[in-house]
Amino acid sequence: MHATFPLLEKTDFPAIKRKKLEILQINVGYYCNLSCTHCHVNAGPKRTEMMDEATADQVLSLLQDSDIHTLDLTGGAPELNPQFRKLVEGGKAAGVRVIDRCNLTVLEEPGQEDLAEYLATNGVDIVASLPCYMEDNVDKQRGKGVFGDSIKGLEKLNALGYGKPDSNLKLDLVFNPQGPVLPPPQAQLEIDYKAFLSKEFGIEFHSLLTLTNLPIQRFGSMLISKGQFEPYMNLLKDAYSADNLQSVMCKNTISIDYDGYVYDCDFNQMLAMPLGGKKLSRTHVKDLKLSALDNQPIAIADHCYGCTAGQGSSCGGALQ
Repeated sequence: MHATFPLLEKTDFPAIKRKKLEILQINVGYYCNLSCTHCHVNAGPKRTEMMDEATADQVLSLLQDSDIHTLDLTGGAPELNPQFRKLVEGGKAAGVRVIDRCNLTVLEEPGQEDLAEYLATNGVDIVASLPCYMEDNVDKQRGKGVFGDSIKGLEKLNALGYGKPDSNLKLDLVFNPQGPVLPPPQAQLEIDYKAFLSKEFGIEFHSLLTLTNLPIQRFGSMLISKGQFEPYMNLLKDAYSADNLQSVMCKNTISIDYDGYVYDCDFNQMLAMPLGGKKLSRTHVKDLKLSALDNQPIAIADHCYGCTAGQGSSCGGALQ
């Protein structure tokens, strides 16, 4: 059990239920070439958890005869998993949108020289993490030299047509705050990002998505060590907006881990909170009945305030 879970388990967050399932978010494993301070997965180069081929096949079987329209691949660095390309091609064959949650530096990794072109050829949408447009802030949050490699990755993607105004190759960037604060308004920050990246590097992208840092895993541990956990939770609760409840991502999304177990969202996965909050049993993808999900309760804890604070936060950015 993660250190923050006992601090989050008791909650007064409102009960919520599922709508129709439309998005599969697959965490293919926790191995990553980076170790970012804000990472809610605690991913890094020393993690060994990786999805195998049998589990990838079980995931892809869910796309048949369903209303699922999006396959969202995350990690870790999902591209470094041996099943990544199988999942991409299986998703495209099923006619669904495929998203790659890319840290950009992976495009510069040895052995990934063809990755950018592969993504473009297969029409994969890219949601790329660039938690700030200033080099010092990015390197502080993600590691020395990461900003420079991220810019190289963006230049490579732009050269293939990603992020261009009329291009179908969608490129969105993701902002995370540096510490225990809420993100600034998404629309204005997008303007700032576009102006700076265009002027300094000639880089283009479609949209900026602002994400609130969740008080779990590496970020949660940092909050505890600095005595900031309770103040940050109070900040999230004080900024709670009931209007965000209808749009939280868990209503139409499920998260599947590298072993094939199912959760209401990626954050619940990291807290080992099974689908629907069942305390005794976990649901495996091979046993999942999609029709049984409609209107089912969603597992909640205090970290859910992170998705409903201020403008709201989801894997698709701000909710308002």
